[in-house]
Amino acid sequence: MFVCVADDYAELCELAGDRDEAAFVRREKAEMVKAVETAGWDGEWFLRAYDAYGQKVGSAECDEGKIFIEPQGMCVMAGIGKDNGLAQKSMDATQKYLEFEHGIMLNWPSYTTYRLNLGEISSYPPGYKENGSVFCHNNPWVIIGETVLGHGDRAFDLYSRIAPAYIKDQKLHRVEPYVYAQTINGRDSATPGEARNSWLTGTSAWNFYAISQAILGVKPAFDGLTLDPCLPAGIKDLSIHREFRGNTFEIHVKNLAGGEKGKISVCVDGQPIDGQTVRVNGTGKTYQVEVEVH
Repeated sequence: MFVCVADDYAELCELAGDRDEAAFVRREKAEMVKAVETAGWDGEWFLRAYDAYGQKVGSAECDEGKIFIEPQGMCVMAGIGKDNGLAQKSMDATQKYLEFEHGIMLNWPSYTTYRLNLGEISSYPPGYKENGSVFCHNNPWVIIGETVLGHGDRAFDLYSRIAPAYIKDQKLHRVEPYVYAQTINGRDSATPGEARNSWLTGTSAWNFYAISQAILGVKPAFDGLTLDPCLPAGIKDLSIHREFRGNTFEIHVKNLAGGEKGKISVCVDGQPIDGQTVRVNGTGKTYQVEVEVH
C-alpha cells in the first residue's frame, strides 16, 4: 500500500514545494520494493506475512494456507514486480490456485485445524468467511492488478464474477440481486457460490474504482483527467460522460486492440495531444475527447 501511494504523495510534495520530502519518499519506496521482492517473495507468489514467531504465512512451505489473495492484488496493483516478471507470476499463481467460477478465494488450501499463531482465520470452517471464501472486498485489488499488466479480458472477467448484475444463479447466490455480498462461499465449502452478509462490505467502493479508473481508465490527475482504458475485447466502442472539476467531458473510446491494453492515443476537440492527460484550466468548459486503443 505504501508503494502504491508513494509516487502520488511525492508528486504532491513537489507541487507544494517540498522537494526534500519528495526525494525521501522515493528513496523509501525503492527500499520497500526491494524488501518485498526479496523477503516478501516465495518463488511463485508474494508471501502474506511473517507471524510473531518469524514463521512464513502464505508460503509453499506451509501445509495449508499456502497462498493468499491480499499480497498478490496489493503488490501488483502497486506495480511491484511489473518490470522483472514477478507480478505476472503472481497473477498466474492467483489464477491457478485461488480463482474459481464465483470469484477469487482469500486463501488456499483452507485451514482445517485451528492455528494458535493465526487465530480467527483458522476458526472458520473451510471455505467460509476469512478461511477460503471469496472475500469480495479484496477481489478488486486483483482486477486492478490485471489492468496494471494490461490484461483487459482478465480484468473484466474477474469483475463480472462478483458483480451482482452478472450473477445468473440467484437461487444459489441467495442475497439481494442488486447489492454486493461481503463474502461468497469458496470452493472448499459445502455450498460454493452461496453469498453471505450483503451490504456489510467495502466491495462496492473498490469495484467502482476498478471499473471506472482501472478498466474504463478515467483517472483524476493533479493537472487534469487521464484516459488510460484497459478494456476486454468485447467492448469495442463506448461513450462516457464525466463531470470533473466544474467541467464536462464527453469521452468516446474506440477499442481496436482486443483484450489487451495496447497503445493509447487521445484527441481533444479534434486535436491530438501529447500523452493521455487532458489538461484542465478553469471551469464551465465542455471537452470532446476521442480515445483510441490500438
